[in-house]
Amino acid sequence: MDDVPGRIDHTVLGPETTWEDVTAVLDAAAENGMNACIPPCYAPDAADYAPGVTLVTVVGFPHGQHATATKAAEAEAAWRDGADELDVVCNLGYLLDGDDEAFRRDVAEVVAAVPVTVKVIVQSPRLTAGDVDRAGRLAADAGADFLKTATGFADGGATVPDVERLAAHLPVKASGGVGSWPEAAAMFDAGAERIGASGGVAIVEEWREAE
Repeated sequence: MDDVPGRIDHTVLGPETTWEDVTAVLDAAAENGMNACIPPCYAPDAADYAPGVTLVTVVGFPHGQHATATKAAEAEAAWRDGADELDVVCNLGYLLDGDDEAFRRDVAEVVAAVPVTVKVIVQSPRLTAGDVDRAGRLAADAGADFLKTATGFADGGATVPDVERLAAHLPVKASGGVGSWPEAAAMFDAGAERIGASGGVAIVEEWREAE
C-alpha cells in the first residue's frame, strides 16, 4: 500500500494538551510524513512551527452542539490561523430528533465558511446503522469533503461496517481505537482514505516492518 504515512492524521486532542504535546506530534508528523491533528488554540503557532506538515484541527469539538454560527466562525478562524483541514463534529441532537434539514444546514454553513477540506465527524459509535447511513448522506448533501467516524471521546471507535457504510457517501477518516497497522489496514480495506490516531508513529513503524 503506497503512502500510508500521508494517509495518517497523527493526533493529540485531549483536554490537557500542552504546547509541548503539540510540538511532539508535529515533530513526529514531519519526521514520518504524516499529517497532524491538534487543538485549534495551537493552530497559529503550529503553522509557524511546522509549515511543511498538513495541519488539521477541530471545530465544534467534542460534542458538536455549538450554535451553527459559532461553528462557522470557529472554522473560519482556524483556517485563517493556518489549518489546512477541519474536522467538524456534527450535531447528533438534530439527527436523533429527525430534523434532517437542521443537520444538513449546520454542516453546510461550516463548509461555506472556508475554502479548505471539511471532514464531518458523525460519532458512529453512538448511532444505529440506519442513522450512520443517514448522517453520511446528509453530510454529503451539505457539501462535506470527508466523513469521520468518531472524536475518540465517545464509547467505541471506528468499525469496519461503519466505515463501509460511510464510504458509500464520501471518503472516510477512520478514527477511534485504531492503534496498530493491522487495525489501520482493516480500515483501509473497508474503504477508509485516512486514519486518525494518537499512535500514528506506531502504525507507520509497523507498516514499514510489514513491507
